[in-house]
Amino acid sequence: MSSVTDVRKHELDPASKRVRRERSASPRRSWRTVQRLKGASFTWPFFAGFALFTLVPVVMALGQSLFTTKSSGLGFGGAKVTFSGLDNFARGLADGVFWESMLRAGSYAVVVVPLTQIVSLTLALLVDAVTRRLAGRFRLSLLVPYMIPGIVATMIWIYLYSPVVGPFQPLFRLLHLDVNFFAGSMIWVSIGNLHIWGSIGFNMLILYGSLQSVPRELFDAARVDGASELRIALSIKVPFVRTSLVLTGLLAIIGTLQIFAEPVLFRSVSPETITKDFTPAMVIYNQAFEVGNLNYAAALSIILAGVVGIASAVIYRFTNKVGS
Repeated sequence: MSSVTDVRKHELDPASKRVRRERSASPRRSWRTVQRLKGASFTWPFFAGFALFTLVPVVMALGQSLFTTKSSGLGFGGAKVTFSGLDNFARGLADGVFWESMLRAGSYAVVVVPLTQIVSLTLALLVDAVTRRLAGRFRLSLLVPYMIPGIVATMIWIYLYSPVVGPFQPLFRLLHLDVNFFAGSMIWVSIGNLHIWGSIGFNMLILYGSLQSVPRELFDAARVDGASELRIALSIKVPFVRTSLVLTGLLAIIGTLQIFAEPVLFRSVSPETITKDFTPAMVIYNQAFEVGNLNYAAALSIILAGVVGIASAVIYRFTNKVGS
């Protein structure tokens, strides 16, 4: 009888209960930990690529920017590398050519990014309004421009813009219009049209995916209350995709401020309009591979990255404040 009583006391003991709970919970906790580690293991390729192709080049560029390479005489005496500290950054911050190209790219972004967002959102809303089968066909056709490499797309549009063999010129002559896509007043329009054409497919797909997560019951309830499709789109659908709009907008801003391939190819057909210092990336390329000043080019790259980061942070903060 006493042994049974001791067993019951032991079962009622708080310490023994805690030990049993820990023993029963430890297998479950270890299983959950293993599952989390398995899930996290899928992210290591991304982090490895990010470290190898983003962090390492930034660190190397930062290291290069702190030195200056000087050639003695006509260059036959070799080059001497000296530590210059922040001199390259001071020179870059006072470089009028670099900041003029930055202003040019910024003005381009102010116009092109909102247009890209508006067109992409409109197409996403239209695709969301049709049947799923028809939407699949539209998604594929709109995504084709994004799948074409940027260099190839630029060469295609240069051919289309050509005043000699371009297919648009017969129509312009028929309408008695003199349109030169490579003129100084049209060059940004030509590049902007190419940028929008190549970007709307990706942006539209992101926004369309967000629209698919919106509960369909909200649309039915709004229709019962007498709301039109336009009212549903503006009052229900657009607020639900605000986060995706911020994401695609930030990606578009980063891409436009770093624009390089399109102006370089357009320069081959219009060198009098597009100079070698037309965009910030072209200034950096010219300093690195034509002038041969890798240290100064590295400093300009860090400055450009800082400007892009600051612009992205400001816009992200502003859009969040407006949406809240």
